[in-house]
Amino acid sequence: MDYPFCRVCETEADTKQLASEFAKTLLGNEVVVLNGNLGSGKTFFIKNVCVEFGIHNVVSPTFAIVNEHDGKFHINHFDFYRINSVRELYDIGFDDYLNNSSIIFIEWGELFSDILPKKRIEVIIEFDKKNKRIFKFYKYE
Repeated sequence: MDYPFCRVCETEADTKQLASEFAKTLLGNEVVVLNGNLGSGKTFFIKNVCVEFGIHNVVSPTFAIVNEHDGKFHINHFDFYRINSVRELYDIGFDDYLNNSSIIFIEWGELFSDILPKKRIEVIIEFDKKNKRIFKFYKYE
């Protein structure tokens, strides 16, 4: 997968296939930020990436803020949607999460973009006029 990269997904099966392909590009120690409207498929995409790592119990961490999973890689899955201030993220040790070798997924990262690491992959999920999902991938070094 070369960056930037864009793919239109018409069905859940298309999204699962894209998630599988994307999972194969991850080597560990990556931060993947997903942005998109409510219901755009951020958690669904992450869940299907994690299936490729032998993790089958992924749910949205909206109320927990962060969920941790172990499989082929250690996964830290954040959701910034209900966070009110950067202080909340620092209070739960967000910096410590960034300094380990896990793969970190962050939903709603645009809400606190100033604390995201410079080195990251961003996935933007949009809807087209026919409600197909457009996945746009960018890599920042």
